[in-house]
Amino acid sequence: MRYRVIQEHDRHDPIRLMCRALAVSAAGYYAWRARPESARSVANRALLTNIQHLHWESRQTYGSPRIWRALREQGHQVGKHRVARLMRQANLQAKTVSKWRVTTDSAHRFPVAANHPNRQFTVTAPNQVWAGDLTSIWTREGWLYLAVLCDLYARAVIGWAMGARLTGELTAHALQQMGLHRRQPKPDLLHHSDLGSQYAATAYRQQLRAAGISGSMSRRGNCWDNACVESFVGTFKRELIHHRQYQTREEATQEILEYLEVFYNRQRRHSTLGYQSPAELEAQAAVA
Repeated sequence: MRYRVIQEHDRHDPIRLMCRALAVSAAGYYAWRARPESARSVANRALLTNIQHLHWESRQTYGSPRIWRALREQGHQVGKHRVARLMRQANLQAKTVSKWRVTTDSAHRFPVAANHPNRQFTVTAPNQVWAGDLTSIWTREGWLYLAVLCDLYARAVIGWAMGARLTGELTAHALQQMGLHRRQPKPDLLHHSDLGSQYAATAYRQQLRAAGISGSMSRRGNCWDNACVESFVGTFKRELIHHRQYQTREEATQEILEYLEVFYNRQRRHSTLGYQSPAELEAQAAVA
């Protein structure tokens, strides 16, 4: 692999200098270059080009398992370990985990709904269980707050709202103008959230009752009760937010909107969904 790096740069940098920097001999490099390239090496170069393209298409968010699945769907008969090795050699890896701010205000006097899911989030169809959460994004103008509403069947983001202030209007908009308007669910839906005042507020609970939706809330100090939507927030922060410095709230809003509606819902492969996107799984459910 080090010889390959030298070959890629030998028109621009002194070969002997690069050999010393990479701790290989110049004689060894010239001997390697004189040998005919093996069929395996040619195949690996072609495969790596495909891997690099898939990694770029995923916005550098896919590791080797998702890349391997995408290659298999393209018809490539390739092993997981080979894909992982080529990605490691090319230094291709998924983005990993800045500022953060607490968005859950559980010190309020609003009534608290029972914890119905009790960590059991398995659902069999869309519009059985929705889950909401709030998170914050730092910009040079100040904090931008995001309220999201997810359908737990396919992990799809079905509602969202953003604003400069952490108010009940964000959660209300994500529910009423996005989730309910888009989905028009049947009255037996369950809505789960944390203990935040935005979800426990009288106006929000009235919205749920008017739509025939039952409420459920996590217990204090236990994020695992809302694990599915917490997992989405972690993915969102890791893949998009932690790698950006936004100048304005408007700039952040546009990128977040594109991530949610274009990439996350329609393109991103989810390991918990058999490496399908939320849109693909919901399309299958619609014709089942």
